[in-house]
Amino acid sequence: MGEPRSAPMNALRRIHRLSALAVGAYALVHLANHLVALQGVEHHIAFMGALRQVTRLSAVEALLLAAVLVQVVSGLLLARGRPRAPRAAPRPFLARLQAMSGLYLAFFLVVHVGSVMVGRSVLGLDTNFCFAAAGLLVAPYYLFFVPYYGLAVAAFVLHLACAMRRLLPAGAGPAWSRRIGYAGIVGGVVLAALIVAAFSGAFHPIALPPAYLATFR
Repeated sequence: MGEPRSAPMNALRRIHRLSALAVGAYALVHLANHLVALQGVEHHIAFMGALRQVTRLSAVEALLLAAVLVQVVSGLLLARGRPRAPRAAPRPFLARLQAMSGLYLAFFLVVHVGSVMVGRSVLGLDTNFCFAAAGLLVAPYYLFFVPYYGLAVAAFVLHLACAMRRLLPAGAGPAWSRRIGYAGIVGGVVLAALIVAAFSGAFHPIALPPAYLATFR
Protein backbone atom coordinates (compact mmCIF):
# COMPACT_ATOMS: atom_id res chain seq x y z
CA MET A 1 0.00 0.00 0.00
CA GLY A 2 2.94 2.35 0.63
CA GLU A 3 4.41 2.11 -2.87
CA PRO A 4 1.79 4.17 -4.75
CA ARG A 5 2.33 6.98 -2.27
CA SER A 6 6.13 6.84 -2.32
CA ALA A 7 6.38 7.00 -6.12
CA PRO A 8 4.69 10.43 -6.38
CA MET A 9 6.75 11.69 -3.44
CA ASN A 10 9.97 10.55 -5.11
CA ALA A 11 8.93 12.30 -8.32
CA LEU A 12 8.14 15.42 -6.31
CA ARG A 13 11.60 15.30 -4.72
CA ARG A 14 13.20 15.13 -8.16
CA ILE A 15 11.15 18.13 -9.31
CA HIS A 16 12.12 20.01 -6.15
CA ARG A 17 15.81 19.30 -6.71
CA LEU A 18 15.70 20.26 -10.38
CA SER A 19 14.04 23.59 -9.64
CA ALA A 20 16.56 24.07 -6.83
CA LEU A 21 19.37 24.05 -9.39
CA ALA A 22 18.00 27.18 -11.07
CA VAL A 23 16.94 28.93 -7.87
CA GLY A 24 20.13 27.97 -6.03
CA ALA A 25 22.43 29.09 -8.85
CA TYR A 26 20.72 32.47 -9.01
CA ALA A 27 20.70 32.80 -5.21
CA LEU A 28 24.44 32.11 -4.99
CA VAL A 29 25.21 34.82 -7.54
CA HIS A 30 22.72 37.11 -5.78
CA LEU A 31 24.48 36.59 -2.44
CA ALA A 32 27.84 37.22 -4.10
CA ASN A 33 26.35 40.47 -5.38
CA HIS A 34 25.32 41.39 -1.83
CA LEU A 35 28.81 40.64 -0.53
CA VAL A 36 30.16 43.15 -3.05
CA ALA A 37 28.32 45.75 -0.94
CA LEU A 38 31.18 45.37 1.54
CA GLN A 39 33.21 47.41 -0.96
CA GLY A 40 30.55 50.09 -1.27
CA VAL A 41 27.10 50.82 -2.66
CA GLU A 42 28.37 51.79 -6.11
CA HIS A 43 30.19 48.46 -6.47
CA HIS A 44 27.03 46.56 -5.57
CA ILE A 45 24.94 48.52 -8.09
CA ALA A 46 27.56 48.04 -10.83
CA PHE A 47 27.70 44.28 -10.19
CA MET A 48 23.91 44.06 -10.25
CA GLY A 49 23.78 46.07 -13.47
CA ALA A 50 26.08 43.57 -15.17
CA LEU A 51 24.08 40.65 -13.77
CA ARG A 52 20.82 42.13 -15.02
CA GLN A 53 22.08 41.93 -18.60
CA VAL A 54 21.26 38.24 -18.25
CA THR A 55 18.63 37.96 -15.52
CA ARG A 56 16.36 40.66 -16.97
CA LEU A 57 16.08 38.85 -20.30
CA SER A 58 12.43 37.87 -20.65
CA ALA A 59 13.11 34.16 -21.09
CA VAL A 60 15.55 34.01 -18.17
CA GLU A 61 13.28 35.96 -15.84
CA ALA A 62 10.30 33.77 -16.75
CA LEU A 63 12.38 30.65 -16.10
CA LEU A 64 13.52 31.95 -12.70
CA LEU A 65 10.00 32.93 -11.64
CA ALA A 66 8.69 29.53 -12.71
CA ALA A 67 11.51 27.80 -10.82
CA VAL A 68 10.71 29.80 -7.68
CA LEU A 69 7.04 28.85 -7.93
CA VAL A 70 7.87 25.16 -8.42
CA GLN A 71 10.41 25.28 -5.60
CA VAL A 72 7.95 26.80 -3.12
CA VAL A 73 5.00 24.57 -4.02
CA SER A 74 7.02 21.34 -4.18
CA GLY A 75 8.81 22.19 -0.93
CA LEU A 76 5.53 22.78 0.91
CA LEU A 77 4.06 19.56 -0.49
CA LEU A 78 7.14 17.62 0.59
CA ALA A 79 6.96 19.09 4.10
CA ARG A 80 3.26 18.27 4.33
CA GLY A 81 3.68 14.74 2.98
CA ARG A 82 6.63 13.81 5.19
CA PRO A 83 5.65 10.94 7.51
CA ARG A 84 5.61 11.76 11.20
CA ALA A 85 8.35 10.13 13.24
CA PRO A 86 7.29 8.09 16.30
CA ARG A 87 7.69 9.86 19.62
CA ALA A 88 10.37 7.38 20.62
CA ALA A 89 12.40 8.20 17.49
CA PRO A 90 12.48 11.99 16.97
CA ARG A 91 13.93 13.36 13.75
CA PRO A 92 17.62 14.28 13.88
CA PHE A 93 18.46 17.88 14.73
CA LEU A 94 19.85 18.75 11.30
CA ALA A 95 16.88 17.15 9.55
CA ARG A 96 14.53 19.34 11.58
CA LEU A 97 16.62 22.41 10.77
CA GLN A 98 16.55 21.55 7.08
CA ALA A 99 12.75 21.36 7.16
CA MET A 100 12.39 24.60 9.13
CA SER A 101 14.85 26.46 6.91
CA GLY A 102 12.96 25.26 3.85
CA LEU A 103 9.65 26.52 5.23
CA TYR A 104 11.16 29.91 6.00
CA LEU A 105 12.69 30.12 2.53
CA ALA A 106 9.28 29.39 1.01
CA PHE A 107 7.81 32.29 3.00
CA PHE A 108 10.71 34.57 2.09
CA LEU A 109 10.63 33.78 -1.62
CA VAL A 110 6.92 34.53 -1.89
CA VAL A 111 7.19 37.81 0.03
CA HIS A 112 10.49 38.94 -1.48
CA VAL A 113 9.68 38.17 -5.11
CA GLY A 114 6.24 39.70 -4.67
CA SER A 115 7.65 42.90 -3.16
CA VAL A 116 10.24 43.22 -5.92
CA MET A 117 7.58 42.85 -8.60
CA VAL A 118 5.37 45.44 -6.86
CA GLY A 119 8.34 47.78 -6.47
CA ARG A 120 9.15 47.56 -10.16
CA SER A 121 5.69 47.45 -11.68
CA VAL A 122 3.54 49.49 -9.29
CA LEU A 123 5.90 51.89 -7.52
CA GLY A 124 8.21 52.37 -10.51
CA LEU A 125 11.35 51.89 -8.42
CA ASP A 126 14.66 50.42 -9.46
CA THR A 127 14.80 47.43 -7.11
CA ASN A 128 18.53 47.77 -6.52
CA PHE A 129 20.62 48.13 -3.35
CA CYS A 130 18.55 51.10 -2.17
CA PHE A 131 15.29 49.15 -2.40
CA ALA A 132 16.54 46.53 0.07
CA ALA A 133 18.51 48.92 2.28
CA ALA A 134 15.57 51.25 2.91
CA GLY A 135 13.85 48.80 5.23
CA LEU A 136 17.05 48.35 7.22
CA LEU A 137 17.67 52.06 7.68
CA VAL A 138 14.24 53.44 8.59
CA ALA A 139 12.96 53.05 12.15
CA PRO A 140 11.05 51.09 13.31
CA TYR A 141 10.95 48.94 10.16
CA TYR A 142 14.45 47.58 10.67
CA LEU A 143 13.05 45.59 13.62
CA PHE A 144 11.31 43.47 10.99
CA PHE A 145 13.77 43.64 8.11
CA VAL A 146 16.95 42.74 10.04
CA PRO A 147 15.66 39.27 11.04
CA TYR A 148 13.71 38.98 7.77
CA TYR A 149 16.84 39.27 5.62
CA GLY A 150 19.22 37.73 8.13
CA LEU A 151 17.17 34.59 8.57
CA ALA A 152 16.77 34.26 4.79
CA VAL A 153 20.53 34.25 4.20
CA ALA A 154 21.19 31.89 7.11
CA ALA A 155 18.35 29.58 6.07
CA PHE A 156 19.57 29.40 2.46
CA VAL A 157 23.15 28.49 3.43
CA LEU A 158 21.92 25.93 5.96
CA HIS A 159 19.43 24.41 3.50
CA LEU A 160 22.14 24.19 0.84
CA ALA A 161 24.56 22.54 3.29
CA CYS A 162 21.92 20.00 4.31
CA ALA A 163 21.25 19.20 0.65
CA MET A 164 24.98 18.75 0.03
CA ARG A 165 25.09 16.09 2.75
CA ARG A 166 23.17 13.83 0.39
CA LEU A 167 26.03 14.01 -2.11
CA LEU A 168 28.49 12.39 0.28
CA PRO A 169 29.74 8.94 -0.73
CA ALA A 170 28.19 6.04 1.15
CA GLY A 171 31.38 5.39 3.11
CA ALA A 172 31.75 8.96 4.40
CA GLY A 173 29.93 8.21 7.64
CA PRO A 174 27.62 10.35 9.79
CA ALA A 175 30.47 12.47 11.19
CA TRP A 176 31.11 14.13 7.82
CA SER A 177 27.39 14.69 7.36
CA ARG A 178 27.19 16.47 10.71
CA ARG A 179 30.28 18.57 9.94
CA ILE A 180 28.76 19.85 6.71
CA GLY A 181 25.47 20.60 8.45
CA TYR A 182 27.07 22.52 11.31
CA ALA A 183 29.37 24.33 8.88
CA GLY A 184 26.19 25.47 7.13
CA ILE A 185 24.86 26.87 10.40
CA VAL A 186 28.05 28.80 11.17
CA GLY A 187 28.58 29.94 7.58
CA GLY A 188 24.98 31.07 7.28
CA VAL A 189 25.13 33.15 10.45
CA VAL A 190 28.42 34.80 9.45
CA LEU A 191 27.23 35.55 5.91
CA ALA A 192 23.92 36.90 7.18
CA ALA A 193 25.68 39.19 9.65
CA LEU A 194 28.01 40.58 6.95
CA ILE A 195 25.24 41.23 4.42
CA VAL A 196 22.81 42.79 6.89
CA ALA A 197 25.62 44.97 8.27
CA ALA A 198 26.59 46.09 4.77
CA PHE A 199 23.01 47.04 3.92
CA SER A 200 22.65 48.81 7.27
CA GLY A 201 25.55 51.17 6.58
CA ALA A 202 28.01 49.55 8.98
CA PHE A 203 30.92 49.70 6.51
CA HIS A 204 30.09 52.63 4.23
CA PRO A 205 27.69 55.59 4.54
CA ILE A 206 24.42 55.11 2.67
CA ALA A 207 22.42 58.03 1.25
CA LEU A 208 19.05 56.81 0.01
CA PRO A 209 17.08 58.74 -2.63
CA PRO A 210 13.79 60.16 -1.27
CA ALA A 211 11.70 57.85 -3.46
CA TYR A 212 12.88 54.81 -1.50
CA LEU A 213 12.38 56.45 1.89
CA ALA A 214 8.89 57.54 0.86
CA THR A 215 7.70 53.93 0.78
CA PHE A 216 8.18 53.79 4.56
CA ARG A 217 6.79 57.21 5.47
